[in-house]
Amino acid sequence: MRTIFKRLLALAAVGALTSATAEARYFRTVVIDAGHGGYDKGAQFGQVYEKHLCLDTATRLQNYLQSMGFKTVMTRNSDYFVSLAERVAITQRYKDAIFVAVHYNFTYRDSACGLETYYANGAESQNLAQMVQQNICRKVRATDRGAKFARYYVIRNNTCPAILVECGFVSNPTERQGMKAAWYRDSLAKAIADGVMRFRRDG
Repeated sequence: MRTIFKRLLALAAVGALTSATAEARYFRTVVIDAGHGGYDKGAQFGQVYEKHLCLDTATRLQNYLQSMGFKTVMTRNSDYFVSLAERVAITQRYKDAIFVAVHYNFTYRDSACGLETYYANGAESQNLAQMVQQNICRKVRATDRGAKFARYYVIRNNTCPAILVECGFVSNPTERQGMKAAWYRDSLAKAIADGVMRFRRDG
């Protein structure tokens, strides 16, 4: 009897885990967080500001996701400052959401290059990060810096699947030239959207 009882408990636990995983993948809303904004310019080289790159890419991402049938919420849709706490608070208003932050990178070594995607909480966020990372690197044929764990505020404090995508280095001359072109930002946006759809479908 004890053995049967233990097996039932084990099956129930597996069922609960499967249900929780399926529920985590069921989402209709994508909160798109264009990094920086307003007085917070982010990375900068000459007249190339990260805040502008982020907003343009995020707006393109919004258009692609909407065409795929997702509801989208932008944490900012113009050039103004939004605190990190408010970006998280916006996401928490939606119970059926995932969170995608769009950023561009910078380092004082201009040879550093490539794309990377960060996650902080749980297997769902890691899966989402890996799928988006694979897509963006394939789409623009950039150096794959991987899907990585990090504790950035906006992904650490979100309870839904949450990622932060670094779309190339403003400090790298070749990548900077690319990101100044609309086709590059559009390709990244499409690749992120495809990664989100893949996560929704295959998780």
